Amino acid sequence: MKPDVLIIGSGMGGATVAAALADTGRPILIVERGEQLPDSDHARDPQAIFGAGHFRSPEEWLDGEGKPFNARMFYYVGGSTKFYGAVLLRYRAEDFRPMRHLGGKTPGWPVTYDEYEPWYTRAEALFQVRGAAGEDPTEPPRSAPYPYPPVPDEAEIADVRRRLRGIGLHPSSLPLGVDIARWLERGQHPWDGFPDTRSGKMDAETILLTRALERSNVELATRTRVRRLVADQDGNVTGAVVERNGKAELIEAGTVVLAAGAVNSAAILLASGLANSSDQVGRNFMNHNCSAVLAVHPWRHNRSIYQKTLMVNDFYLRGGPDDMPLGNIQLLGRVSRPILKITSGLPGWLAGPIADRAVDFYAMSEDLPSPDSRVTLKGEQIVLNWPRSNWETHLALVAKLKSVLRKAGFPIVLSKPFDRATPSHQCGTARMGNDPRTSVVDPWGRSHDHPNLWVADASVLPTSAAVNPALTVAAHALRVGHAIAEAA
Repeated sequence: MKPDVLIIGSGMGGATVAAALADTGRPILIVERGEQLPDSDHARDPQAIFGAGHFRSPEEWLDGEGKPFNARMFYYVGGSTKFYGAVLLRYRAEDFRPMRHLGGKTPGWPVTYDEYEPWYTRAEALFQVRGAAGEDPTEPPRSAPYPYPPVPDEAEIADVRRRLRGIGLHPSSLPLGVDIARWLERGQHPWDGFPDTRSGKMDAETILLTRALERSNVELATRTRVRRLVADQDGNVTGAVVERNGKAELIEAGTVVLAAGAVNSAAILLASGLANSSDQVGRNFMNHNCSAVLAVHPWRHNRSIYQKTLMVNDFYLRGGPDDMPLGNIQLLGRVSRPILKITSGLPGWLAGPIADRAVDFYAMSEDLPSPDSRVTLKGEQIVLNWPRSNWETHLALVAKLKSVLRKAGFPIVLSKPFDRATPSHQCGTARMGNDPRTSVVDPWGRSHDHPNLWVADASVLPTSAAVNPALTVAAHALRVGHAIAEAA
């Protein structure tokens, strides 16, 4: 089949566009450099996942000093959503506007929250989000309730929720794309960081690609890596050069949708020499400032299995020095004995008792866009230079979280920043805007330079906010699908 629409990448962005266009009848080809993730005993084995990196790509990038590192990327059908924490949060309305932080000021978006709201609602319906409206004081206006009630707290987490309320905070249910009963049928493990083998997590493959591929006009090609795009003298992108089975091929298409992730999409555009009249491709890389924070009580055991059901946004918009915004607090997936031993480097005799008595939190602060934070290429190798931004804000958030957890009855609170070699919330490298001189795509994801090229992943996001980007990517991709259908 010669595609009318070529979609590069099968993750959140690519799968959502495919689902949005499937009913149009247009021939659609989705290309994915990885393969379908097989079910195996490794899928619920913490040592295989977090220790041996069984599912992780061995690919190496270079950092800003030219040193190689493993970026811990996952290349499978469904993209990184196969491993994500299934947190499907809307950006706050304030995130779409310029906002001052301790480390600088965000530029704002070329669209408002109100323009995105209907697309958020559609995305929540697609991903069957479990949540509860009205609990979070920063929650933006909604036109519809959540499709399903929230994933229930386990006993120890219900106690944490009560304790946080008792000191005047507003813990709220974390919006999640998880059928918890179905997930636990496969094994008593958390889902955060564990691969979904079509067993209860609402990932891009399970929810969207499976349905799209039921249409005869939609096809998926795996183990097909896009090396570069090609364009004619009129500026129309005519297709992509791919590597399949060790050989180069040209796939031609009338419309091309790039959704390979913020780093890889930028790398493809840079390798192609396209869509970069603004010199913004690869720039403004963002990835959040994050820390794990463990609240420990020596006499209380945490018997939770999955844990990850609540968040606190009391310090999202204010509460820092000069009442500046600090960020989002949410629970991590349960950090078990083997996971803590692997990720902390602590000896087992110490990691075990701590894990048994800890409630595990995730502190996340906004990473600010900068043209010097960027993706470039050295030959065919990706170079990711990610200088820290807004770190003072993150330190203040971690300090605030430690203080409130002690007030809530946890005498021991430990913290550790997340490894910067893991770009799990990558965004910003092909940002949207109205001015072709300062942005790569328009607010609908269409390239300023090439009328038939669209970008449908997190690379278009002008800011990272301080929440998980998955739902915002899905909302953007629905907009892209709608705009492509309207342009036909």
